[in-house]
Amino acid sequence: MSSVTFDKLAYLETLKASGVPEDQARAHASALDAALHDSVVTQSVLQTELQPMRTDIAVLKWMLGFNLAATMGIVMLLLRH
Repeated sequence: MSSVTFDKLAYLETLKASGVPEDQARAHASALDAALHDSVVTQSVLQTELQPMRTDIAVLKWMLGFNLAATMGIVMLLLRH
């Protein structure tokens, strides 16, 4: 995933040049800068955060398989008698 490059000052100047009042232009530039930087997640960060969940799911699958096998064993023993 690529990172986002945002020139806040150039954006601010563009807004001001098009007639947006400076205080509003600053607010817009700050809001857009925050939104772009807060919402960007790199693939390595995502994988790092998901790894513990993958491990937990693998353990749960193993436990489910073990419990199903044990339950089937008990059912088979009960059906014999």
